[in-house]
Amino acid sequence: MDSIDWIGLCRRIVARHRELFATSRGIAARTEYEGRGEGGDMSLVLDRRCEDIVFEELEAALRPRGPAVIAVSEERGEVAIGSGEAATRVIIDPIDGSMNVRRTIPSHSLSIAVADGDSIADVSFGFVHDFGADEEFAARAGAGATLDGEPFELEPPDHGLEVVGVESAEPGWIGPAIAVLEGRVYRLRIIGSIAISMSYVAAARFDAMFSARPCRSVDAAASQLIVREAGGAVDVGGLDPGVASLGLDARYTVAAARRPQNLELILEAQAAGPAVPG
Repeated sequence: MDSIDWIGLCRRIVARHRELFATSRGIAARTEYEGRGEGGDMSLVLDRRCEDIVFEELEAALRPRGPAVIAVSEERGEVAIGSGEAATRVIIDPIDGSMNVRRTIPSHSLSIAVADGDSIADVSFGFVHDFGADEEFAARAGAGATLDGEPFELEPPDHGLEVVGVESAEPGWIGPAIAVLEGRVYRLRIIGSIAISMSYVAAARFDAMFSARPCRSVDAAASQLIVREAGGAVDVGGLDPGVASLGLDARYTVAAARRPQNLELILEAQAAGPAVPG
């Protein structure tokens, strides 16, 4: 799939999403549901409209060249695009942070990953756009990670665990984790988008992050590559990345640390929460 300009494709989608958000400004206008998506969550009309834009741009990019892909998206599920046997998967979260976008909280993102197989280890391109800060995080396997096209610091300052991000932050789920981190982490931050939180780890804004409960592959497929390519460490439910599925029915907790030696404490805190099926 080297013939596809993935960065250009993603930027075109961002531009169209930005226009869409500008025409739907208030909470009432954004709180319109249309049923339950293939990922299992209730779907906003805005979720579907954002997803439609992604598929339109993806189909337009593939049409002249003819390759086939399997698109895995939160609302539509798995969809074959093009003819022939498809080995490449495109993992799409049109809006990571749907509650934020519904409540007009600026921090929400577009997340797109491209993989040469069906596991986390197969992801070769990751892209996350944070609409709140209007920033672009991207990575290619073996080529490093970038913020707005510029490489991250290879060796960021060592702040220990000064700032840690928390996602899936229902009070009952994060209480036990906070108890483990008390006196060992200086501050916690909750954004409401796994893709943004993991990208912040890559950029050394967060020293680490974790989800308090399992998430879907679409939430983390792109950002986990961005963390790894920035030199950080990622855990996906304790699984080997080669067996962590990119399928929409897969569920696993995620954790990341900018400095790998800090990951152990984050996993200890994550494990303190109630056990749930993956």
